[in-house]
Amino acid sequence: MKHLLTLILVFVFAAPAWARNIDLSTVPTRDTVQLTIYNAEDITLVRETRIVTFKKGVNPLQFSWANTLIDPTSVELRFLTRPDELTVLDTTYPHDKPQMLYWNVASEFSGEARVEITYFTSGITWSADYTGITDADEKAMRLEGFVTVTNNSGEDYEDAQVRLVVGTINLVEKIEQLARRGLIPAPAAGAMLGGRLDRSMRQRAMKGMVMEAEGMALDMSAPMQAKQIIKEGLSEYFIFTIEGKETVPNQWSKRMRSFDAADVPVKVQYRYRINEYGNQLVRMFLLTNDDEAGLGQSPLPDGVVRLFRANDTGALSYLTQQPIKYIPVGDKIELNLGHDPNVVFELVDLRVFRDNIWGSINAKLRRRFDEPGVRIEDRGRVQGWDQHTVFAQRIRNYTAKPIDLEIRRSFGGDATYISQTPATRHDYQTVQYIARVEPGQTRDVTYELILRQGSNQKQNRVEIQSAKPAAVPWLD
Repeated sequence: MKHLLTLILVFVFAAPAWARNIDLSTVPTRDTVQLTIYNAEDITLVRETRIVTFKKGVNPLQFSWANTLIDPTSVELRFLTRPDELTVLDTTYPHDKPQMLYWNVASEFSGEARVEITYFTSGITWSADYTGITDADEKAMRLEGFVTVTNNSGEDYEDAQVRLVVGTINLVEKIEQLARRGLIPAPAAGAMLGGRLDRSMRQRAMKGMVMEAEGMALDMSAPMQAKQIIKEGLSEYFIFTIEGKETVPNQWSKRMRSFDAADVPVKVQYRYRINEYGNQLVRMFLLTNDDEAGLGQSPLPDGVVRLFRANDTGALSYLTQQPIKYIPVGDKIELNLGHDPNVVFELVDLRVFRDNIWGSINAKLRRRFDEPGVRIEDRGRVQGWDQHTVFAQRIRNYTAKPIDLEIRRSFGGDATYISQTPATRHDYQTVQYIARVEPGQTRDVTYELILRQGSNQKQNRVEIQSAKPAAVPWLD
């Protein structure tokens, strides 16, 4: 491995700090390294520790970032052991070595101490993907999650603990919070619009976010606590830790397993939602990100899901591939398998008529608009009427299993929905109901829709009424 990041300890006798070198030794390789990757800002917080041998007096430490994307303004040095006996006197950026800095460290003892170096780098990204394999009955699924980390930062990271920021964080909001608490200077006018000050504040906000997620405030030396979901203001995020340690070389991508849930319950549901899936009935797999499903330990990040079904012979059948959005703990995972040719869904018009007609000559015409014997001149100029349409939603189930359907239909204007099948209002214009169709059976779910037109229209919403068979025999 090439070490583009170096730390050199120079032992000197006395001030000034740059007296002649008595001994020059390379500090041992990293003891630990941790990467916290936040894709949305192209920021990775790197925390690495090393065991350094100090001599009593002033010790210059050299840090180099040549050929990397490390932000030199973000580099910090902390002492994890014997901090009361070690002090950073100053930080120097030599003009003749533009990709290097020196810390002058005053030590009150001779011996070893653990130091921590933190900095931000760019060029490290991650993406998530999932593989699901259902059993032959499509009642349970093995769901595996993977994370692929791509390193184009210019630096190799060996045996790194990888952590991912999952979810969203409003960094402008975080900057304002830190400024009110005095942890960063209050932003000047226009400072959040770009430039180095903007980047510095965003980095401090990122670091504050990571530390608060660990219950550490801004104290880098505090022990790590259990990971948790953070919800504050406009932000909801989670620090997701990949188990074990991985070596992530520069210009390499590495795919790592994030979880493996063996028996996730699956519910199969057919849906008709024209605004979401178009004018077709689609088959859905519904899972829940909770403890009962063997999940629920963290939100699931955006990613791609690949679905397969295990056949009785042990072979796999490919079902679908689709992207999913961020799934909070407790939320459903909805996977669309598309149209099922074994289930036919159609809408059939059974009857159309008009009544409750208002005209400019007659005060009110109570006859139906299409009733025989009413002359045109008797109707006058029509100003309002009720349009009645009776529909049959016909479902043919050619599969060997019963199927459950969720139907949503939206109606604009002043509408009344009448049906013997219990329904609820999804929103002010949308009706929703659930139906079951047994294997090899055909079922008609019939409803009457009344649309009030012209002067009869009083509102813009749908009203639901439960039909009584004797009152509306055409709904049988």
